[in-house]
Amino acid sequence: MPNNKYFFENDVLRYESYLNIFNESIFQEFDVQSKKINLIKKIGDLINGNKVNHSENQAAFHPKYRKDNSFCSSPSIELKDYKNIVILGIGGSFEGPKLLIESLSKPSNQKINHIFITGSDPYEFQEKVFSLNPKETMFIVSSKSFTTDETLETFKDAVKWSGDMENFIAITANKKEASKYGIKNILEFDREIGGRYSIWSDISMPALYGEQSLFNLDDFLRGGHQADLDLENNKDYLKFVKYLSYSDIWMNNHAGRHTRAVLSYSWKLRSLATYVQQLEMESLGKHPKINSPYKHTGQIIFGGYGPTAQHSYFQLLHQGTQSICADIIVSSEDTKSLAYAQAITQATLLSFGADDLLTNEEKINGNIPVNLFLLNKIDSFSLGYLIATWEHRTFITAGMLEINPFDQFGVSAGKIYTKKFLKGHEG
Repeated sequence: MPNNKYFFENDVLRYESYLNIFNESIFQEFDVQSKKINLIKKIGDLINGNKVNHSENQAAFHPKYRKDNSFCSSPSIELKDYKNIVILGIGGSFEGPKLLIESLSKPSNQKINHIFITGSDPYEFQEKVFSLNPKETMFIVSSKSFTTDETLETFKDAVKWSGDMENFIAITANKKEASKYGIKNILEFDREIGGRYSIWSDISMPALYGEQSLFNLDDFLRGGHQADLDLENNKDYLKFVKYLSYSDIWMNNHAGRHTRAVLSYSWKLRSLATYVQQLEMESLGKHPKINSPYKHTGQIIFGGYGPTAQHSYFQLLHQGTQSICADIIVSSEDTKSLAYAQAITQATLLSFGADDLLTNEEKINGNIPVNLFLLNKIDSFSLGYLIATWEHRTFITAGMLEINPFDQFGVSAGKIYTKKFLKGHEG
């Protein structure tokens, strides 16, 4: 293990670098480039609500929502008779509240069931509502534009099944469109909140419902805002986030590590990998600028729950021929748990291998660079801080790559051509 290993620690988390092919000298080279592109100004523009989404001519308001506590009030709808909350949504409208509910719920006899329906296949809807009572079921229809095909198709099925529009809440940035469908209870957020950043908006409202919920909205927003403050005012934190971003770019452009596994060793954070997958691959999946020194932009992100992954694709990581790097996330609340021991052990084995106890055919590669994140605990504040930190990592990467992390025209293309196909096959 190298002597120049990089650490960062504060009241929320500890970070340890197991990046055996990235060092301080390379970091400084990237930092020189950051000054050329005026990275600090880009960060200030984001935090201060200035225009940063130039292709769509608007700001990105998620830091503003964290600062101003801009999360709207829940609609005045009685919940005492509802046993089921069905969330209709896709992308960020699905990943954000799902992550919050899974991460911040206590084990109990749940009085309210949260059910997510996300696809366009009608069998998903039929399967998930089959045993429910319409009178005990509330639907939350989450769509920024309220024109998302998958969500609207399922919404139509839900209306027929429910038979009562009082059982519906819409969460959208397009209130006018939602009102066309007869929904009376509508929560609206700003169009400057992108879908993959909508966890800071009313999209996350479903996590507030249920006696088993440990989700504290104020703490969640405070955690995210604290990360924003640290980005602007704490040099050690800024270096930490730049270290993550610079090393991601280095791995992708110079070390041939085009794929990164995100692995949580906390069951509460079992969906973090899919949340991060959308955040990074939608934000960074763009063409580089013609004259950019970096020809590879976003990495391929995959992953999941670490203990499960160890018994499926870790074989490839340990003895395969693919060039991969990894993020490992674990909670330090119980350092004597098996999951904690696995996280620490795997970080070392993936990065540096082992010299004893293994026969020749058992030898492992020891060539997977790892970022190890140790959360002091998993609560609303810490989760807000972690998610905002990951957004900062993504934003700085985009800044260095000189791409816009806030548009997604590749996603839009699929919608355009699907509608064209359907129109051509009418009748």
